[in-house]
Amino acid sequence: MADLTINTDLASQILTGFIKSEVTRVGFTRAVINLSGGLDSALSCVLAVQALGAENVLALRLPYRTSSPDSLEHAQLMIDQFKVQSETIDISEMVDLYDQTEVFKGLPIGTSNKTEILLGYTTMWGDMASALNPIGDLYKTQVRQLSRALGIPSVIVDKPPSADLWLGQTDEGELGFTYEEVDKLLYLLVDQRYSQPECVEEGFEEKFVYSVVTRIRRNQFKRMMPPIAKLSNRTIGYDFLYLRDWGT
Repeated sequence: MADLTINTDLASQILTGFIKSEVTRVGFTRAVINLSGGLDSALSCVLAVQALGAENVLALRLPYRTSSPDSLEHAQLMIDQFKVQSETIDISEMVDLYDQTEVFKGLPIGTSNKTEILLGYTTMWGDMASALNPIGDLYKTQVRQLSRALGIPSVIVDKPPSADLWLGQTDEGELGFTYEEVDKLLYLLVDQRYSQPECVEEGFEEKFVYSVVTRIRRNQFKRMMPPIAKLSNRTIGYDFLYLRDWGT
């Protein structure tokens, strides 16, 4: 018979250490948990509290119109017992919008370019939420080039890139540099594997190179599936590795 009993003290120590390490290594000190009222999110919440402190954990209750009232009540039990901050946001309209992929029976296509992905100028589960991304290996300047070739109106191609977050907001204004400038640097760093000193030798300011490299490193978490804390011999993403078409 298989024995699935674990050493709970050791498991707790490993998992809280994992949370603290993964959160702080990308420059954060706080965490946000979707507290559904179920067991899985409850345990994740407790581990986050142990790792970071209750004052550094925000629990979100995200009810849908068909959610059970018990779910909200049970989530509140956790909030009260473990003294975490909390917010309640009805997600019915947002869920209905994304459900159009099911209504239409279509896969969501991604729209983030290589520059945005490398710099982390993206939103997890927002513009990064897609089943496939056709332009993710094109820098912004290359996106412009291909768009012109395919006949996209010049008023769209030539306008200042913007996430449209507020009136007058532009990507380049928020980033502090132009796409043309950073694309040249990213090409050397990523495609040509230049070191930081070699990029400086090519004429880029040392401060600029350092800031871009720092952004790339700190935003690695946006470019990968969530890392899983390793407790067993075969962990998904580490030892249990199969291509998406395995078995076909």
